[in-house]
Amino acid sequence: LFATLQEMGADLEIRNQHDAGGEQVGDLVVRASHLQGIEVPTARVPDMIDEIPILAVAAAFAEGKTVMRGLEELRVKESDRLAAIVAGLRANGVSVDETEDGMVVEGMGPGGVPGGGTVTTHLDHRIAMAFLIMGLAAKAAVAVDDATMIATSFPVFESLMGGLGALFEPA
Repeated sequence: LFATLQEMGADLEIRNQHDAGGEQVGDLVVRASHLQGIEVPTARVPDMIDEIPILAVAAAFAEGKTVMRGLEELRVKESDRLAAIVAGLRANGVSVDETEDGMVVEGMGPGGVPGGGTVTTHLDHRIAMAFLIMGLAAKAAVAVDDATMIATSFPVFESLMGGLGALFEPA
């Protein structure tokens, strides 16, 4: 995911990289960046299949088209995650073409995503988190139909998002 975002123009830096419990960890430094749409290398997709929802959100804020292929596995996750991503983008004013094995997101540039939609999560925590993050930068708030499942995988998500200005209101 980081390599793909960097190819899109993201200013990302990983500091203090080290091994902790068999996992590579580090401190991520992220600076505001102007993203450009790209064709995502299909060879990279298996290593970032769970990050495709947030990559699609980033693509919505990029300039130009981002093409993602090789996403068939998303159709057999907790839900048809590919269809859920496409529906969520469309609900928030983003033009996206769904293909059998992927999608083409027409980026709207920084600050260009209208937002204002409600996303059906299908009880999928990754869909919920990605679109709540979209709401931080969209012109209008983005809502999800259910965010309760997020606490299972990321218990501090709501408090971290609150620290960035997000408002969580009960459905």
